[in-house]
Amino acid sequence: MSDLFDLSGKTAIVTGSTKGIGKAIARAMGQHGARVVISSRDADRVKAISKEFSGEGLEVLGIACNIGRKDELQAMIDATRKAWNRIDIVVGNAAINPHFGSSSEISDEIFTKIMSTNIQSNLWLAQMVADEMRARKDGAIIYVSSIGGFRGSAVIGAYGISKAADFQLARNLAVELGPDNIRVNCIAPGLVKTDFARKLWQDPRFAEPRIARTPLRRLGEPEDIAGAAVYLASKAGRWTTGQTLTVDGGALISG
Repeated sequence: MSDLFDLSGKTAIVTGSTKGIGKAIARAMGQHGARVVISSRDADRVKAISKEFSGEGLEVLGIACNIGRKDELQAMIDATRKAWNRIDIVVGNAAINPHFGSSSEISDEIFTKIMSTNIQSNLWLAQMVADEMRARKDGAIIYVSSIGGFRGSAVIGAYGISKAADFQLARNLAVELGPDNIRVNCIAPGLVKTDFARKLWQDPRFAEPRIARTPLRRLGEPEDIAGAAVYLASKAGRWTTGQTLTVDGGALISG
């Protein structure tokens, strides 16, 4: 049982992996033996983080990609296969939230953009790797969602809808792909101190009450999410599929 979390010989793609939760997940998977694709829209950051990880002895490939563009997503998949011949793990982490405010005031354009980027791209990822995983009778697909998918919100409602849709997408795909031993799961982080959530955790009017209601009495760090992803990608999670693993310091159960 000593190799439960060993990812040696596996190839993992992590979208949105040049900072925050995605970066922590990519590093952890690399430290557990996987070859890791680093990706985001920012080509300079992709290059910098790839160099950083290589300096740590990790096997890494950097590919700039806007997940909202299907052709760029396919190009990333193709480049990964060209370099390493296989894709074993896909982590759909990249997401956007360009609207803070009432859902009744969100424009059609922004709502559509959120759904396309946060949900459609995750489905595309699964569609692009499913045949290969089916052929091997093995694979892991992981979506980084949010506890925002469990709660109503007056300020990030559209984002919450997209994160709730991640849960159902994982359940649907788990049923569809499970007979071929492909596991599909979600991670739902609480409030983590990332650039993405900076407006929330840097505002003491929001952060301090949240911390006070959280059993572990702190906000999350990106590294707090990485272990869950390694579990779901490895032998340790081989009988887990269609699930949403909440990692939030207990905020959801006590808030």
